[in-house]
Amino acid sequence: MTRVTASDVDEAARRFEDPDIVQRTPIEYSRTLSETTGGEIHLKMEHLQRTGSFKTRGAYRKLLALSERDDIGEVVAASAGNHAQGVALAAMKTGVPATIVMPTTAPQSKIEATDGYGANVVLEGLNFGAAVDHARTLADRDGTAFVHAFDDPDIVAGQGTVALEILDDVPDVETVVVPIGGGGLVGGIGAALAEHAPDVRIVGVQAESAATVPESLDKDEPLVLDEPNTIADGIATGGTSSLTLELIDEHVDEVVTVSDAEIASGVVLLLERAKQLVEGAGAAPVAALLSDRLDVTGETVVPLLSGGNLDMSMLQTLLTHELTSRSQLIRLRVRIDDGPGKMAHLSNCIADRGANIRSVHHYRANDSLSVGEAYLVFLVETSGASHASDIIETIEDEGYDVERVN
Repeated sequence: MTRVTASDVDEAARRFEDPDIVQRTPIEYSRTLSETTGGEIHLKMEHLQRTGSFKTRGAYRKLLALSERDDIGEVVAASAGNHAQGVALAAMKTGVPATIVMPTTAPQSKIEATDGYGANVVLEGLNFGAAVDHARTLADRDGTAFVHAFDDPDIVAGQGTVALEILDDVPDVETVVVPIGGGGLVGGIGAALAEHAPDVRIVGVQAESAATVPESLDKDEPLVLDEPNTIADGIATGGTSSLTLELIDEHVDEVVTVSDAEIASGVVLLLERAKQLVEGAGAAPVAALLSDRLDVTGETVVPLLSGGNLDMSMLQTLLTHELTSRSQLIRLRVRIDDGPGKMAHLSNCIADRGANIRSVHHYRANDSLSVGEAYLVFLVETSGASHASDIIETIEDEGYDVERVN
């Protein structure tokens, strides 16, 4: 029997007394995605929550319940970042002290944000599972409650409140696309829509290298992935729970997976065309829409941008990857007779084609080179694939052996 229903979600929404803690986030139509997919795409912008993700919804619902108990003096949670910030903010609002265990690999921006909301941050373990194990030991004390990121009916009901806003703002919605980590968000949305809009299709999205739901559904039990490895750290939980898997099995129509490369393209597209900065988990639904695994032609669709806490070093990595895939950032290795003026000559060839050289390196120590030869390796910014080809052709026409090496 499912332990979270639409009435639980409705009650959670009624309990949200402070709009500074849980905000009603906007929905915006995306012309670019609509033209690309053939559907009517409306972006639900949960990344604009105060903590940068939907996690505040479940955390606030749970902390409101715990704050009413006389035997609770502290809460402990484990998170890679977004749940951490949600619990920290909700704890500050409700006046309950909070200790948050985060993996040592958590993005620094999320660590600092959690600390900034007043929580005591403890770094332990290399992944979410190790952080959970340590947090449970800390919670094994009188007067302390463990706040799980998804395996809790209050948490799931709180997350599901986002569905009520979607129905208010896009009453003709036909498909909702939701990222899946532990399953609390998609489970709560499924519970809400099951009663309020049972005909709405729910599509869950996981990162390929962190996906456990398809096999878990096949085997009818939650499976665990010890070391999920994806740029979408917000959904790298490594597994679901019996509670959330049951909700997924009952309410979710389809689960698709996307690669990290597709997620990176989704992040960059949203930044470039929608002017929205989201993290990998938040871009996963858009990645699914851009893939060939999900057909939404003629449908009114709401992809959920679940979070925007993207570490700046990760943003740099994603931009570099995407620029490289578009041939807007190319690395050229040119074999030269190592003599005066060669670097200047090649630099002029590239400049004459209207490209910018970001860096250049000179290598003589290579066993593929003859005596007196060297490699010049240029990192070049271009306008795209055609421009890159023109530059390579120009260098070849000057008599050089050139190879693109990225």
